[in-house]
Amino acid sequence: MAQFDQSINPHALDARASRWAVVREHLAVLIELSKPGIVRMVVVATAVGYLIGSIGAVPDLWVAVFCLVGTALSAAGANALNQAAEVERDSCMRRTASRPIPIGRVSRRVGYFAGIAFSIAGVAMLWFGATPAAAVVSLATISSYVLFYTPLKAVTPLSTLVGAIPGALPPLVGWAAASGAVVGEPGTSAWQRLLDPGGWSLFALMFVWQIPHVMAISWKYRDDYAAGGYRVLPSVDPTGIKTARASVIWAATLIPVSILPAVTIVRHGETGDSSVLGLTYVVIASVCGIVMSWSTLEFLRERTNKRALVVFIVSILYLPAVLAAMLIDAFIVHRLW
Repeated sequence: MAQFDQSINPHALDARASRWAVVREHLAVLIELSKPGIVRMVVVATAVGYLIGSIGAVPDLWVAVFCLVGTALSAAGANALNQAAEVERDSCMRRTASRPIPIGRVSRRVGYFAGIAFSIAGVAMLWFGATPAAAVVSLATISSYVLFYTPLKAVTPLSTLVGAIPGALPPLVGWAAASGAVVGEPGTSAWQRLLDPGGWSLFALMFVWQIPHVMAISWKYRDDYAAGGYRVLPSVDPTGIKTARASVIWAATLIPVSILPAVTIVRHGETGDSSVLGLTYVVIASVCGIVMSWSTLEFLRERTNKRALVVFIVSILYLPAVLAAMLIDAFIVHRLW
């Protein structure tokens, strides 16, 4: 044992430890560039679109895996490209100044390279492992986020509406991939599924939900956004009245929009079409929408950071609650009846 201990080269161990430290640092940077919190939310929305869209089918596990992993990589790529493009503005904002590129942990070039690599890998996985239609929707998500939303943030408050488009597309990725969930079903049917109003009702839900959610974040960090040169509505609305009114309007719109999936998502059978969602989902979605509207009305009454924080928290709780209600109603409650 003593001879073995003496044979160990401490310099070799130090070099190996140093290499592993470098690898861990690189991995940590890549994870930060991907914005894992946003990636998780995107994957969850995609999974819901996939599960709801594949009701009545015999799912293929590998299609589901390729769909979710491909979506995660695509989202990571879009986020990394966004950070590389906005490095100057990020460096002016307290909440983003410590990101990897502004503080020099990684170069801007590496950020672009990582973003492109993640995006290509994600879209390729969707194309070959799920369906080409799902890959095209994912590519549209990346492109609209990086090429339109990112530069428009410094130009017009309407960029929030533009940014809500890529934010609402992930359920459609899952919806398009669901046609490949049936063993032996041709993937080309996914193109027709993109015309299905059921998938677009999920898009509408995600689109409308984002507006009060983003308004709350933007109001809380309005000084930061102004310092970074972003023309989000709160940064050009000193009194907050326009921001609060927009939040109220969009939160109220969310109530009827959240009911659309119960009307448009149907199961096609030999005996005709049948609803996938029922009263359970409608009641829960309506109650959640009312709570969301109440929080925005309170924000309109008292335009403070505290009230904006309440809107933000309610919006964070709203989405998983409604999506969970959708799955529970479709896969448990509806089947019991």
